[in-house]
Amino acid sequence: MFMTTSAIQQIKYTHREVLFLNVLIAEDEKDIRNLLTLQLEQEGYSVFAAKDGLEALEVIQNKAIDLAVLDVMMPRLDGFNLLRKIRQTSNLPVIFLTARGDDMDKVLGLGIGADDYLVKPFSMMELLARVGAQLRRNHEYSSLTPQAFSRIESGNLCLDKDACCVYKDEVLVELNAKEYLLLKYLMENPERVFTKKQLYMAVWNEDVYYDDNTIMVHISHLRTKLETDPKNPDYIKTIRGIGYKFHKQVESSLL
Repeated sequence: MFMTTSAIQQIKYTHREVLFLNVLIAEDEKDIRNLLTLQLEQEGYSVFAAKDGLEALEVIQNKAIDLAVLDVMMPRLDGFNLLRKIRQTSNLPVIFLTARGDDMDKVLGLGIGADDYLVKPFSMMELLARVGAQLRRNHEYSSLTPQAFSRIESGNLCLDKDACCVYKDEVLVELNAKEYLLLKYLMENPERVFTKKQLYMAVWNEDVYYDDNTIMVHISHLRTKLETDPKNPDYIKTIRGIGYKFHKQVESSLL
């Protein structure tokens, strides 16, 4: 039995509120795409459907999409690479819907910025619940004050995006441009694991001259400048065999 409007209300979205939310479905299997479209429209969402990654990217670039449900295995542009392009400019909530249930696929999907991951065959009720939960979470995040968006605080660190500055214990930390951008990207995505190449692509925006050492050197410099004990970092953690993540500490008011 599919989720009803009353069930959506239980996760704090009324039918009236849902009507103003746009959901993108990117799925190359027509039957699944049509089923998802029908069910989401019955729950009050406005649905945009795409049959491949490039079509989905065009929708995202031209429509005010509130959430995207992406299949991984799509023609022309797969879900992973589509998400990489999305994350270059947007924090749009993304749920992966895929037949690939391997742990490494999940790690990769979440690591490059997916908010949730659902494996086929799936329960429509579960999918609708996850869609509602992600939209609610994003709505709560979007309701924060402008000041909250301009600063990222974690433990004794504060990154001021308006001033492009980083403070440790209220003292300005001297970072070069790439160090700042790398730290900013990690702090904007706390607890998400990134490979060295993903970090390079996010900060340098190219892969022609990609080199592991470039990321390793910049991570080392950041740890030296930010960590109390660079050899046992509290913030920038190494995930053996994969890459790095930013471990968010208890927030403190620094500025």
